[in-house]
Amino acid sequence: MNPSLTGLARFFETSDAAIHVTLTRVRGSSPRDAGAEMYVSATGLFGTIGGGQLEHMAVQAARDMLRDGALYRDMDVPLGPEIGQCCGGRVELSLSRMRGSDKAAARQRMDAQDNDRPHVYVMGAGHVGRALARLLQHLPVRCILVDTRAAEIALCDAAVETRLSAIPEIDIWSAPAGSAFVVLTYDHALDFLLTSAALERGDAAYVGMIGSATKRAKFRNWVNTQCDGLGIDDLTCPIGAGGSDDKRPDVIAAFVVAEVVATLTATAAASAPRKAHRPPARGKPTDREGLSA
Repeated sequence: MNPSLTGLARFFETSDAAIHVTLTRVRGSSPRDAGAEMYVSATGLFGTIGGGQLEHMAVQAARDMLRDGALYRDMDVPLGPEIGQCCGGRVELSLSRMRGSDKAAARQRMDAQDNDRPHVYVMGAGHVGRALARLLQHLPVRCILVDTRAAEIALCDAAVETRLSAIPEIDIWSAPAGSAFVVLTYDHALDFLLTSAALERGDAAYVGMIGSATKRAKFRNWVNTQCDGLGIDDLTCPIGAGGSDDKRPDVIAAFVVAEVVATLTATAAASAPRKAHRPPARGKPTDREGLSA
């Protein structure tokens, strides 16, 4: 196995035969929306269609196909008490055996999705930075871990992008709009420089700097003298402050990741187009009209 491969590419490299499972239609309540997909091999699984009994049934059906040599199968599953799932909706699934061209297309789609995901720049590969990377690798974001020190970058064991950067400000300046920046380098002066660069962009979804209320106050004073007119109202510092006083890197990282993802989710929801309200079809009474006085 090629150790440089991660995610779906690694799954395909270790799985000669695989079934592509797609949630094609959803009626009512369901754990996932239409379009959710997963890939099933005889011994492995990549992705999810929502877990629970529905996913168990789909995985079993896919492995039956692999065993029997079947190419296609459709499933129509009510999500009720009869399968031990109480969503109450109904879903339709499409299962298909994958050819080499299907695997290549799936990898291309995954690469495109990764590029479209929100970018989270972790500026500093110390203990907390590496802990952040280990958590972010499992979330629907593209994590980029940046540091000026090769030795610290080399300690990262997460499946994220790493950059050894002599001038990390350039990574901030070249990041796409809507990115999140978490600044936690080994040096307060560098923290101030990178944080001000992220704030100056004006289009970051999140800018956070590790530290205390005292460090925030020092940064405000520094900005007042070094960055003409730059405000820090959009800065989160301390980061993960809604969590606890626990100083262990993994605990700090957990609260910071929750904070970043909550901000990214809220930003995405605010920018999503609203569904147009459709009045009831003519001749069909609304709930209120259908009730007798």
